[in-house]
Amino acid sequence: MQILSNRTLRSLCSALVLSLAAPIANAAEEGFVDIFDGKSLKGWKHIGKKGKGYGAKDGVLFCGKGSGGKLITENEYSDFVLRFEFKLAPGANNGLGIRAPEGGDAAYVGMELQILDNRHPKWARLKPWQYHGSIYNVVPAKRGSLKEAGEWNTQEVTAMGRNIRVELNGDTIVDANLNDVTDAQTLLKHPGILRESGHIGFLGHGDYVEFRNIRIMEFPRSKSDNTPPTGFTALFNGTDLSGWKGLMKRPLNSPAKRAAASKEELAAAQKEANASMKEHWQVKKGALEFDGKGQSLVAAKDYANFEMLVDWKIKQAGDSGIYLRGSPQVQIWDPFTGKNDNTKVGSGGLFNNKDPKNPSKPLVVADNPIGEWNTFRILMTGERCHILLNGQLVVKNTVLENYWERDKPIYPSGQIELQNHGNNLWFKNIYIRALP
Repeated sequence: MQILSNRTLRSLCSALVLSLAAPIANAAEEGFVDIFDGKSLKGWKHIGKKGKGYGAKDGVLFCGKGSGGKLITENEYSDFVLRFEFKLAPGANNGLGIRAPEGGDAAYVGMELQILDNRHPKWARLKPWQYHGSIYNVVPAKRGSLKEAGEWNTQEVTAMGRNIRVELNGDTIVDANLNDVTDAQTLLKHPGILRESGHIGFLGHGDYVEFRNIRIMEFPRSKSDNTPPTGFTALFNGTDLSGWKGLMKRPLNSPAKRAAASKEELAAAQKEANASMKEHWQVKKGALEFDGKGQSLVAAKDYANFEMLVDWKIKQAGDSGIYLRGSPQVQIWDPFTGKNDNTKVGSGGLFNNKDPKNPSKPLVVADNPIGEWNTFRILMTGERCHILLNGQLVVKNTVLENYWERDKPIYPSGQIELQNHGNNLWFKNIYIRALP
C-alpha cells in the first residue's frame, strides 16, 4: 500500500475544498474560448455611465443593482456558439446583445435576446416577444424552461448566418431564420437584424444579475464570389450579362417617360441600349467592368420590396450609384480624394433627396480605401430604406424620394440600375431577396 505524505494529503484536501467552493466548472470544450476570465473585466468595456455598475468577483460577472448601461466585448463576432450561465434576482431584467454596434440601442441597431425572470408576477402581462430568450420585438421564445430566481441557468446561443437558435437548460426555445421576418414595420424598426457581425454584450435594466463560465466558439465565414447566400437570388452569374439590359437614352431613362411611350418606341430604344451595353460593359475575373462610356446597366426584372447585396469598387475620384425602382440613387463615390462636394461625405447616402425630413447624406463614412471592394446591404420596403455599407448603418429608415416626379412618392416597383457616371466601375456579388 502506498502511504501519502501529510503534505500531499493537505494539497489534495485544499484542491477538493476549492473545487467544491468554486462555481460549476467550465470543463474543457474543444473549440471554445473563455471571454470572461472570472476575476476581471479584461476584454470588455463599459458603455455609458450606468454601465460602470458591472464588476467581477469570485468567478462571477455581475450587473449591479441600479446599473442600466451596457457591458460589451471589445471584439466583434459574426458566426458563433456562445455558452454561459446566469442567475437572476427575483423579477430581474437584463439582455444579451449580439452582432451589435457599440453605440445605439442594441435591441434595434443589433439584436437583443431577453434575459428575464419570467416567473415573477410583475411580468405576467408582457407580449410574447418580451419573455426570456426572445429576440426582442422580433421573435418570441418558448416559455417554461427557466429555473426559479436564485438558481443557475445554462444557455447556449448559436448565430449562423440568418439562423439564430437559443437553448435554455437543454431546451430549444428559439429556432429562427431571420429571412422569415418580412413584416415591413419590423424590418424598418430593427435594422440590426441585417447586420452580419458586431459586439456581444449584457444590457442592464437596473436589476442584479450574475453571469459565469462565458465562452465562445467562432466559425469563419467562407465567401464564394457570385454564389448567393441562403434565401437570395443572384442577379449576376459571374460569367456573362445574362439577366441584364442597357439603359435607354434620354428621355426614356425616366420611368414616367417610358410609361408614356409606345411598345414600338420602347423596343427600338431597348435594342439600341443593349447594343451599347455589350460594347461598354464586360465580365472580367468574375466581375462586371464598365469602361466609363455608354449608359447604365439595368437588371432585366423589376422589383418592389427587397433586400439587396452588392459589392462595388471605384477608382480615385470615382462617382456612381445604384438606382432603386428606377429612381436615383444610393450614392457611390470617393469621399477621400474627390474634388466635388462629396469630400469627407461617405457613400451610401440618398443623393437626390431634397426634403430636409429625408436626409441625403449618410450617417457615417464607412467606405473602404479607394480601389478596394465595398459591400452594400440595401433594404427597400414601401417608401423607406436601410442601407449598410461594409457592415455599418449609413441610412436608417429614410424615405427615398421620387426624383422624376417630385410631387409623387417613389414608384411601388421599378428597375435596379448600376449607374454610369463617366468613369470606370466594378460590381460583383449582386444578390436580391424579394419581400412582400
